[in-house]
Amino acid sequence: MIITISGPPGSGKSTLSKILSVRLGLELVSMGDIFRKCAIERCMSLEEFGQIAKCNEKIDREIDEMQKKIAREKDNIMIEGRLSGFLVDADLRVWLKAPLEIRAKRIAKRENKSEAMALDETSQREECERERYLKYYDIDIKDLSVYDLIIDSSKWNPEEISEIVQKAVKN
Repeated sequence: MIITISGPPGSGKSTLSKILSVRLGLELVSMGDIFRKCAIERCMSLEEFGQIAKCNEKIDREIDEMQKKIAREKDNIMIEGRLSGFLVDADLRVWLKAPLEIRAKRIAKRENKSEAMALDETSQREECERERYLKYYDIDIKDLSVYDLIIDSSKWNPEEISEIVQKAVKN
């Protein structure tokens, strides 16, 4: 079984993926962790690396080819990433959403920064990513038609969301 968990920054993808991968016994592959690792290796912030990726499609293409390859070579995995639902042939594609203000609040707490700064950075990051995905892949990240399940993570806690996804897996 292959499950993808996608959504914008701060929507709860990582939290849900960690819970579900344990409960379902699936290996977890986080594309966000891979992107962050690439930024750290280049001594850049996530925002700086995102701007570089905006001008150098090779970065996104390498990371995205990596996730496609992983999905082809492994069974019983959960891939967490913004484009995973579009790029991976999965048995279940999940999109998490939440209002920008709530996501920025979560990011501010997680990264120990002001909510205003998190709101600004998140808005910029989302716009940068949206432009890259349209330019590189002709993918409109706002088109949710590829997803089997869309959940508003501001309405339920991670455990409850996990139960919703587990019920979808059983069906």
